[in-house]
Amino acid sequence: MPVIAPMPATRPARIPSQRDGAEDAMASGTTVDHLTETYRAHYRSLLGLAALLLDDTASCEDVVQEAFIRVHSARKRVRDPEKTLAYLRQTVVNLSRSALRRRILGLKLLSKPMPDMASAEEGAYDQLERDALIKAMRGLQRRQREVLVLRYFADMTEAQVAETLGISLGSVKAYGSRGIAALRVAMEAPA
Repeated sequence: MPVIAPMPATRPARIPSQRDGAEDAMASGTTVDHLTETYRAHYRSLLGLAALLLDDTASCEDVVQEAFIRVHSARKRVRDPEKTLAYLRQTVVNLSRSALRRRILGLKLLSKPMPDMASAEEGAYDQLERDALIKAMRGLQRRQREVLVLRYFADMTEAQVAETLGISLGSVKAYGSRGIAALRVAMEAPA
């Protein structure tokens, strides 16, 4: 059920003065038009500032765009339009620092190898074994290959394999046994 706020008590109407108009203009902050003009005039210089702090163009562009987005979101707080550029510069510097911190943290996390990580040689050897196994599997009879794939790679029981292939349980055992024997011979044979 939505919460309904009570109606405010009525106050007597205030007559606006010249001073109120000046305060309203100040309270409105930096206008979108002023921010657009600042973008056109100073985008490249802000990009150069980011380039001094960061190393790649894409990150620099992202930082400058994010700075303009943040200033646009907070434009009512930038009361003096003349300070918009200073606010943008400070935002670019802060965002660049944050980007560098994230990179440094990422490098620290990546620099530590995982304890169970295989070496490049082990990875290459594993790939060769996988390739040899795939080649040996292709050399099997179709039914033997189907039984072995369903039984050991799809992790099905013998009964599930029999039901899936529409053959008897004895046939599954026979094809599996013959397939494994053929794989052993193929894997032990010199390439």
